Amino acid sequence: MAAHKREQFTPAEQQIAVIAKALGHPARVAILRLLAQRQSCVCGELVLELPISQSTVSQHLKELKAAGLVQGEVDGPRVCYCLAPAGWATARQLLTDFLHDVPPVAPGCAC
Repeated sequence: MAAHKREQFTPAEQQIAVIAKALGHPARVAILRLLAQRQSCVCGELVLELPISQSTVSQHLKELKAAGLVQGEVDGPRVCYCLAPAGWATARQLLTDFLHDVPPVAPGCAC
């Protein structure tokens, strides 16, 4: 039986890819900035700040939560979201290590 393609990559490479995918949409970046400014937020408040629908905000929050960058807590009929400190610490370390390991592009590169 053939190995799954994901098994060909290290856990760190896989986790960096999940984080990069979560950061790969401008609405998600905007949501993260808003959460960072407010320290915590209710989803409905995010909708008032962004040019996207409630359902779209919820989907982006789901992706950010799956990547470990956001955490949510049920508060009655609402869910209060904030940045996930442990997830951000992991993301920061993984991305720092990755960027450190990738050499700068040579100035004479002809590509």
